[in-house]
Amino acid sequence: MRRLDSLRPLVLMLSGFLGASGVVLAAAASHGGDSRLLGSASTMCLAHAPVLLALFLGDRAIRTATLSALVLGAGTVLFAADLVVRHLGAAGLFPMAAPSGGMLMILGWLSVAAGAFLRTKGE
Repeated sequence: MRRLDSLRPLVLMLSGFLGASGVVLAAAASHGGDSRLLGSASTMCLAHAPVLLALFLGDRAIRTATLSALVLGAGTVLFAADLVVRHLGAAGLFPMAAPSGGMLMILGWLSVAAGAFLRTKGE
């Protein structure tokens, strides 16, 4: 068993959480919210939710699937949460929270790419 196998259920939970959050944020943006902040948060959530689901399902074929999904999920949550907090009138979660989330998302995607060069379990 690989080290991250016990965290796989967290990937599926994050996928569902991001998908639901994306829909809620889209509704909030279209019903009088700040469409720039809430719309961007919604887009990131709805873009990454199916990716996390695919990585959960493709765990056996992509060696970096669980790690990639966890990094992508954490980055998306951080990015979207910072935008929502800004929409609510605060200065944000903490300085550089959204850019940090964005960097995590980039690292997560690079981890997916790195999976192309690593052997899968059955090889």
